[in-house]
Amino acid sequence: MQYFQRLGISLKNQVAALGGAILFYTRFLWPESWPVDLTHIAYLAPWVGCGLGCLLAIGDRLLICLHFPPLTASILLVALWLWSTGGLHLDGAMDTADGLAVTDPERRLVVMRDSVTGAFGVMVAVLILVLKGGAIAELELFRGWSLVMAAGWGRWGQVLAIAQYPYLRPEGKGAFHKETFKAPQDLLWGLVLLLGLMALQISLAREKYLCILICMVWGLCVSWLAGWWFARQLGGHTGDTYGAVVEWTEAVYLMGVLGISQWV
Repeated sequence: MQYFQRLGISLKNQVAALGGAILFYTRFLWPESWPVDLTHIAYLAPWVGCGLGCLLAIGDRLLICLHFPPLTASILLVALWLWSTGGLHLDGAMDTADGLAVTDPERRLVVMRDSVTGAFGVMVAVLILVLKGGAIAELELFRGWSLVMAAGWGRWGQVLAIAQYPYLRPEGKGAFHKETFKAPQDLLWGLVLLLGLMALQISLAREKYLCILICMVWGLCVSWLAGWWFARQLGGHTGDTYGAVVEWTEAVYLMGVLGISQWV
């Protein structure tokens, strides 16, 4: 009886954390009568990302069925992608770009905290959106799967950055992620999901197993390198750089999958 009571409490906690993750990372609603816990949600970010990717894949299929031209469909898909997150991660990428544009390393965090967007932030936002839209427009092989995995790897890269590097501000919208992080289990939640999706993809397209495996290795490399690069520039991470890791991992992953699908 005590086992089932503990199991019930655990499931309730997981549901509450999932609600918190959905409310924090997306613009989607959560039933008011359901429990919500925002204190420990980072480990669920890859799950929320893959769920978001599934919705994008469905939207992409719908646009194709409606005979939208590839470029137009891709632009609409990127717009939906941006809307669904409320621009949370892209805003972080923009603030990070403005900070890194400052030559004095000691002033970078101050600039990143400023709510006014600079020229470098705007340029980076345009570049990220164009890279995503261009890659999606050209993707033919594993198009839907690529959307799911891009969103998943982007958020797993964020979780990896939380685990590996110090947080540079005592306060901030990303500080509680570091404070409540549990290693290594918080890393494994997302990684198990992504590996499971890869196995499912291979089972459905065995003749393309090599391409799928290379894409998996590519996702691992990009998600790790994005967090490493920003930490190297700043000495650690902030909430803004967490968002930058998500956006750049998604964009670079899609570009890489496009190239891999052409050569393998």
